Amino acid sequence: MWSTPESAGALRSRDLATILRLYRRLNHLNQEQLAALLGYDKTYVSMIETGRRVINDMTTRRHIATTLGLPMHTLGVTGHDDADFAAMLQFGDSTIRLAEIARQAGRAVDAVNELWPLVARLEARFADGHAERDTLTLLGHARTALGVSLGTVLPEERLAVAARWTGRGLAVAEKLGDRAFLARALRMHGNELRKADHTRAAVAHLTRAVSTSDDADGRGAALGLLSRAAGELGDVGLFDSAISGYRTLLDGIAVPSMLVNSFTFREIHLRGLVSTGRASTAARLMGSGLPKALVAPQWYVIERVTTAEVLLAAGERDGADDALRSAVVEAEAHRLPHQIQRAVRAASRGGLADVAADGRDALHRIDALLAPSRPTAATREAMM
Repeated sequence: MWSTPESAGALRSRDLATILRLYRRLNHLNQEQLAALLGYDKTYVSMIETGRRVINDMTTRRHIATTLGLPMHTLGVTGHDDADFAAMLQFGDSTIRLAEIARQAGRAVDAVNELWPLVARLEARFADGHAERDTLTLLGHARTALGVSLGTVLPEERLAVAARWTGRGLAVAEKLGDRAFLARALRMHGNELRKADHTRAAVAHLTRAVSTSDDADGRGAALGLLSRAAGELGDVGLFDSAISGYRTLLDGIAVPSMLVNSFTFREIHLRGLVSTGRASTAARLMGSGLPKALVAPQWYVIERVTTAEVLLAAGERDGADDALRSAVVEAEAHRLPHQIQRAVRAASRGGLADVAADGRDALHRIDALLAPSRPTAATREAMM
């Protein structure tokens, strides 16, 4: 209720009469019913709403805020918890941005470690009934960022966890009426659904993301991810249409981004051609050379595996061997287990048994590295 633009305006006014009238209207209550909810007389509520009674008592204001699920500061009540939360709101957006930078730099585990405490605190506040717009906006962005970061570091068999988090972020975006956030949440959730093998659902979300994106970069990112999902689905028509739109937008972008750049376009194009049964076309395209671009480490790994798949389709085993070996080394260095799993599958299909074995060994090492440590005897005793 407190997340709507109208409610946000009322809360910003900090006018108790305005807030009470809005609360009654949204909940279809008359003054007598609201008075009963607050434990007051109807006349008392009427006087507040008409401005004949001004409430300056902090205890009364705190009671009203608690009963109606209002953030305390909107009524001028500043307890320690509320001040602490106001500080978290101020720095929460920075935490999300820094986590995104860490993920793009190949440090997705660090991103998860930064995001998890923020998400846990926001979820706890939400569970306590605080659903004002600022809280929900930050919660939605944090859920989405956490899901994307988890989708980078989790193995394939656990990628559904990442999709659940981006789905929860999308659920918030659907309520807020922020079109830019909705477009991004649709892109991120669609891509995590694709990675979790829910490809048709991914296509539906990404198609909607394309139509929702108002800026060229967001639309280009959505088209790139839609191209990938369409390729994996084997839908030649949709893939060709999406990749064509992606190329057109890429040509008009002055400043490349993580998803809208020539390097990423080439990788998505190559993989889609192979997935739609046009490996020979992909092999010819690959001969044009690799575009020079600054890309995130995970995109370098993705490109190496895709290159190997194209080379294997063209019968060039030696080149595929080199590409997969470099992919496994980089993926282990940046803790990207599902990219190693992809490399292992490509190596196994291509008869590159040694590379597949190296990949499986790398997966075991990552599993050991990320496994929770067992508490020592002293720690167990302290916990008892």
